Amino acid sequence: MDIKTRVLMELKGADSYVSGQDLCERWGVSRTAVWKVINQLKSEGYEIDSVTNKGYKLTKLPDILSKSEIESVIPAGGIVNKVIYFDETDSTNTRAKLFGEEGMADGALVVADCQNMGKGRRGKSFTSPRGQSVYMTFLLRPDIPPVRASMITILSAMAVRSGLREICGIDTLIKWPNDVVADGKKICGILTEMSAELTKINYVVVGIGINVNNKKMPKDIENVAVSARMLTGREQGRSLIIGSVCKWFGAYYHKFLSTLDLSLIKEEYNKYLINYNKEVEIVKEKESYRAKSLGIDDEGRLLVEREGKIEAVLSGEVSVRGVYGYV
Repeated sequence: MDIKTRVLMELKGADSYVSGQDLCERWGVSRTAVWKVINQLKSEGYEIDSVTNKGYKLTKLPDILSKSEIESVIPAGGIVNKVIYFDETDSTNTRAKLFGEEGMADGALVVADCQNMGKGRRGKSFTSPRGQSVYMTFLLRPDIPPVRASMITILSAMAVRSGLREICGIDTLIKWPNDVVADGKKICGILTEMSAELTKINYVVVGIGINVNNKKMPKDIENVAVSARMLTGREQGRSLIIGSVCKWFGAYYHKFLSTLDLSLIKEEYNKYLINYNKEVEIVKEKESYRAKSLGIDDEGRLLVEREGKIEAVLSGEVSVRGVYGYV
């Protein structure tokens, strides 16, 4: 952890002024080094009050993304052990996969302020404007059979739901398998990709895109998408959302690894499944049909009742829609 991240964490955690001299003695750095970091933080937009013989106090935390900002909110001892930040990149999933191929260790988090080639499920593009939303990807190397990797998407949706509730006060529901929904519209999409051999996973990347501070949505998606700011009427801190999602993802991920299935998560997930016990349209490549959604099973498959029989639907082969629209 560099000096900038440490200073930022101290300022965020303090109720009053933080002595510059105390910081120097604690970390073995010069007053000049601390002063330079303070000025750098101010130039980035942090509002910091400086008082002689008292020190420094963070008076306002704007919506800023940077490596240091993200590191300052990541839970200690959690799932994330390395943060890679881009002001702009093609796609955080693409970057994470490249890092995976290069041998980067389990637990890396890739974050970008802007994507110019954001990806969604089934090859769809994902609009990724600068300074508005969260674009983050976990790089994981779980020691699990490849067939179980798709369950990680379920965990991610739960983590986003919990994070948005904790930071923004927004209650969301989940549209199986990979969307988080608020007010009947999509607020988050998740894309899980994997490199694997027959019986071994090389790595899994879990991309999460959350609409946060968008004041409005583009015309082509305004009827099906929404942001946290549109729902709450106020700007939200993207880094705080990232930190909370990381915390909750770690909690759900450890439950999953303890059983290698979703038996410890299934009941909670079904509670927030937007189409639970409702009629849905199952859209496959060569057919579509209506069925009653009964929630997920221990494997993360969607159970549906069709003509009196219960079937298990795999996430990779279908889209699930509400009978009268997106949900």
